[in-house]
Amino acid sequence: MNINLTLFGQTISFFLFVWFCMKFVWPPIMQALEERKAKIADGLAAADRGKHEQELAEKRAKDLLVEAKREAAEIIANANKRANEIVEESKGDARTEGERIVVAARAEIDKERNQAREELRAQVVSLALAGAEKVLGREINATEHNDYLTKMSAQL
Repeated sequence: MNINLTLFGQTISFFLFVWFCMKFVWPPIMQALEERKAKIADGLAAADRGKHEQELAEKRAKDLLVEAKREAAEIIANANKRANEIVEESKGDARTEGERIVVAARAEIDKERNQAREELRAQVVSLALAGAEKVLGREINATEHNDYLTKMSAQL
């Protein structure tokens, strides 16, 4: 019967040990586990937030890159358009300058042609007078026949 009394004493000791553990040992362990669980949950939540923020930042970076490329393309298009306008303005200026030079050259040519005609008329008149002098054998008075010679030179 000692076994029963021993068994009964061990059972009481076991229950006292369980009560002691539940009263003094178990709460700090459970508190430490809860704190650890909360820290892990906070860490996982922060990781999720960080991942989400990283995705948002990548999306913003892609959007900014697309916008920058669009703006660069727009700037290049504007620069090309302006370059074409400058080229067209230069062509127009060159045409205008060329036309002005051609007009000036034509005027100069007309002036020189008229001057050459006048010189040629004067030479023809001189030759005609010299020929008439030789044919008639006497000197022709140029002042008397000036009107007649002017009319002849105008006809030439």
